[in-house]
Amino acid sequence: MKKLLTFVAKTLFGGLLVIVPIYLAVLLLLKGMKSVVGLVRPFALLLPDWFPAEKALSLLLVFLVCILIGLAVRTRAGRAVRERVERTFFERIPGYALIRSLTQQLAGENRGNVWKPALVEIEQALVPAFIIEEFGDGLCTVFVPSIPTPLAGAVYILERKRVHPLDVPFTQALQVVSRWGSGAKDLVAAMEKQGNSLEQLGGLGASSK
Repeated sequence: MKKLLTFVAKTLFGGLLVIVPIYLAVLLLLKGMKSVVGLVRPFALLLPDWFPAEKALSLLLVFLVCILIGLAVRTRAGRAVRERVERTFFERIPGYALIRSLTQQLAGENRGNVWKPALVEIEQALVPAFIIEEFGDGLCTVFVPSIPTPLAGAVYILERKRVHPLDVPFTQALQVVSRWGSGAKDLVAAMEKQGNSLEQLGGLGASSK
């Protein structure tokens, strides 16, 4: 019963981490559209009555503002302002750093070794994981996701020799977890391609004979 409750709690938490940001994004979008209705109403009156001009133009204006802000934060001054705002306000919100890191990875913005896919040696097995942080003394912080909710799991601090980074896309590793391990053979193949065969991994190689 305890295991069932733990599984349900982890699954619920993983689902919330996906749904809540989407819900907040949609809520902010609707709020933004409502705020700019007064600006687009004169233009909406020029369009046919059958066309939902106010909603369409409001949505278009909000998207345009988002694009302009996105272009602005790509500049040096914009990045400085964004980082300052994040440090002052957003990083104090629980879960913001996690969501930001995941969003960057899904968008293909690989920053250092944050959330880098890996296979790690735990007991006599290879386990899909993500490198969160590398220490200077040969240790690594890794996140081992739960199946099939990749945003819930456990954190381990392991020796670097037990952590095998993979040259695969973040989304590929995420799909392996969400699909109950289907596709894990491709992760092992990527590890072996980088020169780490199962026979070279000590206890793993011995256990496979």
